[in-house]
Amino acid sequence: MRRRIPARRALATALLAVSVLAPTTATPAGAAQVLASPYEVDDACPSHELDPALASRLDKAIEKVRRQAGIPGVVAGLWMPGKGSYVRATGVADKATGERMNKDVFVRIGSETKTFTATALLKLVDDGRVGLDDPISRYVPHVPNGSRITLRHLAEMRSGLFPYTDDADFQHDLLSDPQRSFTPKQVLAYGFKHKNTFAPGAQFQYSNTNFVLLGLVVEKVSGHRLAGFIEKRVLRPARLSHTLLPDSSEFPRPHPHGYTNQTLTGEVADSTDWNPSWAWAAGAMISDLHDLRSWAKTVATGTLLSPETQAQRLKMLPTGHPGTSYGLGIFKSGGWIGHNGSIPGYETVTVYLPSKKATLVLMINTDITYQGQEPSSLLARAITEIVTPDNVYDRPAPTRWAGSTLLP
Repeated sequence: MRRRIPARRALATALLAVSVLAPTTATPAGAAQVLASPYEVDDACPSHELDPALASRLDKAIEKVRRQAGIPGVVAGLWMPGKGSYVRATGVADKATGERMNKDVFVRIGSETKTFTATALLKLVDDGRVGLDDPISRYVPHVPNGSRITLRHLAEMRSGLFPYTDDADFQHDLLSDPQRSFTPKQVLAYGFKHKNTFAPGAQFQYSNTNFVLLGLVVEKVSGHRLAGFIEKRVLRPARLSHTLLPDSSEFPRPHPHGYTNQTLTGEVADSTDWNPSWAWAAGAMISDLHDLRSWAKTVATGTLLSPETQAQRLKMLPTGHPGTSYGLGIFKSGGWIGHNGSIPGYETVTVYLPSKKATLVLMINTDITYQGQEPSSLLARAITEIVTPDNVYDRPAPTRWAGSTLLP
């Protein structure tokens, strides 16, 4: 039976301690766990595993990438109606003890948070309380060029606002004290020191500044804290009981240790209990395999939104990277719709392929790049090359401190 998260207000005191997974001796550390009972979700859920030969190919591909890229642990879930399901946990959750990875872990989901923040905003659009073409200056004062930057520009990553995570002072302040708590206004100040990089709507630039502002819009209009609004209007209707926006470094159990080299020295550090407050509406959320599997279909098909609003969300625009386009807090890569996430120590991919009604979820406990590539993207590419060769997930290589590296 899956554990249920305690009431959100109890998390701050109940879950501050860093936890490790219960030791197991039945399987050697690093060996893959074959899960005979895939998660139970809804309608088109495959109730049987993939063909053994296909599953074996996936096992080998995942293990090859895991070892080449130095990924400590991987949780992979693939569900393909008509073909079956595939759920694996391989590698270790704790490099110090060798405790193995487990499918039932919680992880920090980085920029996948944007899909939740965008959904919260679009719920307000459906309520008639905000308009996508409203200027941000109507809701948040002192935004550079705020009278011309719309909520749509922010959600599309086309505002031209400088990414606060590119600011050298921010990088130093965060990495000097990873336990530090940042407020939204504090992180925005790092970005607002800089001139805007282009006119609103002129081009695509991935910037967490955009989604911190959208989080403030949700709070301003709803009269509730962002975490509470997402809980009530997004998580509950979507039946996601294992997903939350934490107040600090709280982390539900069990969770793997996370490893990053985004440090002042470049040395690898255990970032498990780093405070993600700096990422807030852009990347601070936590979830698990079960919830992410369900969310992939919900966000891609617009279950929680009106058809008109979902159509707006899925208006994908060029990013400058062939094969990848971006809508309102959601992207398309090789036909797969969803988002990835990266935050020091953890990376995730949650995507849905409408043409095959297939879902792919990946969770790993490192964000250390391999030959300039995000390890989660390498895994997603290897898997989709096998199961959907006509729809290969192919996210571009990230720029350090941009896109979805240290920023979520």
